[in-house]
Amino acid sequence: MPSSNEGRISFAPELSLASEGFPDDAHDRLFPKEAGYFWFRARNQIILWALNKYFPQAKSFFELGCGNGLVLSAVGAKNPQMELYGADIYDRGLHFAAKRLPNVTLYQMDATKIPFEDHFDVIGAFDVLEHIKNDTGVLEQMRKAVRKGGGLIISVPQHEFLWSRFDEHACHVRRYSVSELTAKVEAAGFKVVRTTSFVTFLLPLMMAARLKEQNNPQKDFDPEAEFRIPGWLNKALEAVLAVERATITSGVSWPLGSSLLLIAQA
Repeated sequence: MPSSNEGRISFAPELSLASEGFPDDAHDRLFPKEAGYFWFRARNQIILWALNKYFPQAKSFFELGCGNGLVLSAVGAKNPQMELYGADIYDRGLHFAAKRLPNVTLYQMDATKIPFEDHFDVIGAFDVLEHIKNDTGVLEQMRKAVRKGGGLIISVPQHEFLWSRFDEHACHVRRYSVSELTAKVEAAGFKVVRTTSFVTFLLPLMMAARLKEQNNPQKDFDPEAEFRIPGWLNKALEAVLAVERATITSGVSWPLGSSLLLIAQA
């Protein structure tokens, strides 16, 4: 039976404080930093492009695993006419999302039990599936919840060879390959229309950082290290990813990159 918390419906309140799939303090740590960090900013831009390029007639957008609401805030700013909905299993993320999105409908729910059917024009899940053991079940639920002819936009971390303590700290279950994600999305009933890697131009830097981390297993792990970069470097990395995004929007689908974008139709 749904309950209410801070004015929003909770469909799985017994899971709202669980931390198996996400670090306990992650929402608090990310909230003051994510809006200015180059990776989140670049990811938001490619999501906005995908939404408006492939689903220009969409009137509603539902983000599963919306966390602190950063993506939804960007979607709303670009598409003020669109009905926005967000859901997360964790109340802490929804608490911050409500601060960013006072007029957006937010739900607390278990992604494997979405209580909607044929309801949304587009559903998105951005760096969410890798946290969930039953990712196929989530994709099936997403297919049930999206309208026929609607769409799906997903981003996930890519390439198992990039696995590191960063993944372990983030409570990732897996990193994906194109073939694995495509097969699972199609098995759920979607038709994949585009895949591309992104954060491709920075892949050598990421590989070097991961190799350094792997070669120093005894060194104290610092999950905040990647956020503590100079402002000029943050801007430079964002500019590099803007150039990369221009190649993707012009039609290039990159085979390698630390992240993977998938766009599908229902």
